[in-house]
Amino acid sequence: MRFGILYFPTAGPGEKNPAEYYDEGLRLVRLAEELGYFQLKVVEHHFFDYGGYSPSPTTFLAAAAAVTDRIRIGTGAVIPAFAHPIKLAGQLAMLDNISHGRLDVGFGRGFLPDEFAAFGIPMDESRERFEEGAEACVRLWTEEDVVFEGDFHRFGPVTLLPRPAQLPHPPVFSAVTTSVDSCAAAGRAGRGLQIIAAVSPTERVQELIAAYRKGRVDAGLEPDTGRIELSYPCYVAEDGESARAAGRRLEGLYGEKISAATLSWAGTRSSAYPGYEKLADAATRGSSDFDDRVEAGRVLAGGPAEVAAQIERIAGWYGEDVDLTLTTHSGHVSYEESAHALTLFAEEVAPRLPFARLITEDR
Repeated sequence: MRFGILYFPTAGPGEKNPAEYYDEGLRLVRLAEELGYFQLKVVEHHFFDYGGYSPSPTTFLAAAAAVTDRIRIGTGAVIPAFAHPIKLAGQLAMLDNISHGRLDVGFGRGFLPDEFAAFGIPMDESRERFEEGAEACVRLWTEEDVVFEGDFHRFGPVTLLPRPAQLPHPPVFSAVTTSVDSCAAAGRAGRGLQIIAAVSPTERVQELIAAYRKGRVDAGLEPDTGRIELSYPCYVAEDGESARAAGRRLEGLYGEKISAATLSWAGTRSSAYPGYEKLADAATRGSSDFDDRVEAGRVLAGGPAEVAAQIERIAGWYGEDVDLTLTTHSGHVSYEESAHALTLFAEEVAPRLPFARLITEDR
């Protein structure tokens, strides 16, 4: 099990200046590399405090690549529905070269109605646009004189430059929340899997992983060789109650931000997103049951020994070979607080886990 970090901003201009947010993020990724974290992932969202400081993951990741040497950089995730595949494939190939082959590509469907409306994309097309965009990118990375005839994009013959640094192409992941069908499709396509494990009960996450591995078997692939990354909020401090108090405050802020971003679901229905019309209410309720979510294994919070025990439970549920992504850098805490938590996890939590693996210069 390796440990990565995910930058998910939920601060707006009245809370943190965007330039300050980016500067702190670059300082934190340098520290994360020194401490042995294996990967930095960055989200894509638009317009709202919920993720809005990250409309272009490739831009920030290029800056992160320039100040680091070993840590992998990844999208968690980019949304093919919002970009032409030639443009997206070219940006990602360029980033893979800037980072000297350290890129992991996570593709996601998106889920906010206001984002789809602004880009003029029907939400009912999100799954098909996701699959078409991911397929087009892989073909552009691996083939020459590509002629593509999709439902939404037609082009060619074109040969993409630059070619990716990693051959045949960077590792590709599907980012999912609760869809069994999406996990099965990721397995059949030979992609890795990024699961936002914090939003689902343990049994559901196990179901998602099982569907993914069955999809790999159906495609003639080894079920256990696909990479799986699970993301969780993580709040760790020397004193467990201090960590939980910080977690309650920050999860409450997160609930406010996602509630504002999902308000339009109250009047939206989409066959591609069954049940999402209840998302705003669920987000508000989710911010009020922090301790229950910790107990259920959906949030990591406590002192080093407590968090290590929580991760041991996760390894028991899903296997010791999954990677954990710790959601951090919301913009609501200082650089010093974030740096202290990253350091404490690497020095006091990970060493308690016999299956944990930190990526340092000599290992």
